[in-house]
Amino acid sequence: MKFRDLSDLAFRNLREAVLRNSLTTLGVAVGVASLVAMLSLGVGLQQLATSRLAKSGLFDSVFVTPKTNLRRPGGGPPASRTPDAKARPLDADARAEIARLPNVIEVYPQIRFFTEVRYDGKPYATMVAGMPESSKASGAFDGMQGSFFSSPNADEAILQTEFAKELNPQTASLIGKDLVLRYAERQSIPSQPGETAQNSGGFSVVPKERHFRIIGVVETEPASGFGGFGSGRLLIPLPIAETLRAAQVNDLRDILRDSSSDKPTYSSLTVRVKSPSLVEATEAKLKELGFGAFSLLDVSKGLRTFFRVLDLLLAIFSSLALAVATLGIVNTLVMAVLERRREIGVLKALGAADRDVKQLFFVEAGVMGLFGGIVGTVFGWLIGRALTFGTNVYLHRQNLSSVDISSVPLWLVLFGIGFAILVSLAACLYPASRAARLDPVQALRYE
Repeated sequence: MKFRDLSDLAFRNLREAVLRNSLTTLGVAVGVASLVAMLSLGVGLQQLATSRLAKSGLFDSVFVTPKTNLRRPGGGPPASRTPDAKARPLDADARAEIARLPNVIEVYPQIRFFTEVRYDGKPYATMVAGMPESSKASGAFDGMQGSFFSSPNADEAILQTEFAKELNPQTASLIGKDLVLRYAERQSIPSQPGETAQNSGGFSVVPKERHFRIIGVVETEPASGFGGFGSGRLLIPLPIAETLRAAQVNDLRDILRDSSSDKPTYSSLTVRVKSPSLVEATEAKLKELGFGAFSLLDVSKGLRTFFRVLDLLLAIFSSLALAVATLGIVNTLVMAVLERRREIGVLKALGAADRDVKQLFFVEAGVMGLFGGIVGTVFGWLIGRALTFGTNVYLHRQNLSSVDISSVPLWLVLFGIGFAILVSLAACLYPASRAARLDPVQALRYE
């Protein structure tokens, strides 16, 4: 039997029982809708997390620290440990050398120091953090009150919300006001005549003040977190923070190590490369230079694994509705076999083979799966949009920025339709086989 004849006969049979077949198709659509909606949430959340992390610069960054691994020659006791011969100080020369590496676009230190701020004649203790110009694109400053730094060398400050509330509960009124930053400046002590290089190191601490204008208030703490600046509550441009030469914790560490160098040293540096694909090679090169280096690639791999498991679980739970729809298809086609026994008998008497009878039922099931898949995919997309809309309404009421938690890529559309057709054909196996096994003589006698 030709495929065109099979198709015409199948569509005629579908039209004759339009209500029952429509309800069966609707059941398939509901199952596909739940499947697409659940998977769209998994895909959307994964894209949201990935885009936020990529925008933050964590995926294309390598964090460099001084190599502090110590080894024991001959496995001796801890007292006999000596520094690794490859270990190098993380100073200005090292920073310049790292900046010259291929594919490196930015190298900046993590500068933070505890100090005192005077506002309206009152002192406030806080943590100051230097922010690079590239942090503007990290997404941490989206939706902030005020604006980002006008230039890398501007005497401007951005306050974290909780600290801003300590200065004035009406945080918006702080923008445009001035504050005084009181800090301890590190000044190198010049060597005296007769001193050797081993005992000429050291520095003095001189109290200093600098005026800053408040230009913004940020809700989150963009300077905190993994690889960040700690709980920075007053943010200033990084070039300004470097010129302050404020005493930091690593300055005391250098004294304890009898460092005689007057060059600034860093507890860590952040190295940004052109692409996340270049992170691994850059990390290996930094280790060859004698520095400690690590990145978030392993963490991101674990994150992708988590979302793969989440997608699998969502697909399993959402497939329960599709399983119910499968039973509906089986029921519909079994009833069709009973109702159309005479028709099947006539077809077989006219020379239709068992394969032709099976193909007829497969075409009918495939058509129901196709339409159910298309309608279900549309419904699933609408459900995802509704969930995104409801989520954003809630976020707006909490004064938070909008997010897109649902995404239906092309592969998910094709998967939803294809899966619906596949499930429908699988559900048709038993009814089609039963119809093909009918004895034409008994079928023609059926009333």
